[in-house]
Amino acid sequence: MTAEDFDVIVVGGGPAGATAATAVALRGHRVLLLEQQTFPRYQIGESLLPSTVHGVCRILGVEDEVARAGFKPKRGGTFRWGRNRDPWQFSFALSPRLADPSSFAYQVERSRFDAILLHNARRVGVEVRENCRVTGVLADEERVRGVRWTGLGGEVREARARYVVDASGNGSRIHGEVGGSRTYSDFFRNIAVFGYFAGGERLPAPNEGNIFCAAFEEGWIWYIPLRDDLTSVGAVVSRESAAAIQREPATAWRRFVDACPEIRDLLHGVAQSTEAPYDQVRVRRDWSYWKSKLWRPGMVLVGDAACFVDPVLSSGVHLATYGALLAARSINGALAGTLDEPRLFDEFEARYRHEYGLFYEFLVSFYDMHQDERSYFWKARKVTNVGATELEAFVDLVGGLASRDTAFGGPEETSVRLTNSASQLDETVARLPHSDGLRNPLYESATFRHTFQEGTILQERGLLGGPLEAETPLRAGGLVASEDGLTWIAPEG
Repeated sequence: MTAEDFDVIVVGGGPAGATAATAVALRGHRVLLLEQQTFPRYQIGESLLPSTVHGVCRILGVEDEVARAGFKPKRGGTFRWGRNRDPWQFSFALSPRLADPSSFAYQVERSRFDAILLHNARRVGVEVRENCRVTGVLADEERVRGVRWTGLGGEVREARARYVVDASGNGSRIHGEVGGSRTYSDFFRNIAVFGYFAGGERLPAPNEGNIFCAAFEEGWIWYIPLRDDLTSVGAVVSRESAAAIQREPATAWRRFVDACPEIRDLLHGVAQSTEAPYDQVRVRRDWSYWKSKLWRPGMVLVGDAACFVDPVLSSGVHLATYGALLAARSINGALAGTLDEPRLFDEFEARYRHEYGLFYEFLVSFYDMHQDERSYFWKARKVTNVGATELEAFVDLVGGLASRDTAFGGPEETSVRLTNSASQLDETVARLPHSDGLRNPLYESATFRHTFQEGTILQERGLLGGPLEAETPLRAGGLVASEDGLTWIAPEG
């Protein structure tokens, strides 16, 4: 069998795969992207963060096309969550570091958004092949050297490259090739049932595009306005509800909507969507996990192939595209021969783990602050119920890097830290209704600031060509991003 040769092979054409492929191709390298499906295709995860829109998309050269697509602007988030029974919200515009014109994201139809990213990859020179299923990798004792794949006609083919990027999602067939194992979070082991309505009431302006997340006794519900005639609605509940949901997904979905008065009222008199592909009620195991290894010589994991965390903060596309950009920086550096491979990819892994750890820490604190002592779901989502085994795995994951100014200790110290973070976040949210509208009290929470710090730097790099403050390494001996954001360089001095 004759194998084709490339510099990089990317498996999967979603946001992670398209980002990695584009960022490498922009440096002039030959990239093959293999996607199992035909785009556009349906995907859940419609709510973006500003770091993706104004950071990653601008670095990739696709921000203007995304802006022209007519997606619903999202200026923040609205929550009915915590001790206060009234909805509260935060605005991206009240960040102390970012000007108002860039303080928004979009609610997107993922079929269209993902297709825009994949088309952009083609535009910059990526060889994109759809309907191609990767069945395995080509490897020897030293490194991964390529992939084996099956085309639409069933023919088996091979391609070789210096690097393989696995961006094929949580169902990846090849993530095990990097070694290590997946650690599943018991704390976030939930199940999601979701569908779409043909419209729905919107929040008062200027927040009509906000995602609305409301806690109720059995879990929480998202409400995402995609268009005037389309709303994504999903319930995240305990895995103990899985059997009932699997038996009758549509019935369970409607029951959860009716159990949350705020969401039920927004949908009064609105019918379920009959527009394909939004006419189905779907179920997903909403289990958070992370890999103990994210790379080996010749291969790197990004997106859901690497990790997934609870979706309440709309972090899915951010973590996928951010991790892919980190991987592309390491690959570009290795292909250029500017720095040693281990140093480049250790930087990728440390930063990816760091970002995941920040969101994990924030989300545990966010869940803990909701008070509903009657509810089995919410009593189980207290910091005190994060098991010792999971805390040990989490400490190993972040390696003391989940905060820039405080290293984690063992499981006991970590539990205390998470409890303190939850208490601080609860106090901060309680001040939101009394804020003066000129600043966001959430940014006074160290946990909140740290969680969104890298996203802010991405926005600054996209908008201003670099961060407002000189970038410093994440750790001793670490690297910093180049001016164009596409590779790593050693810091001066």
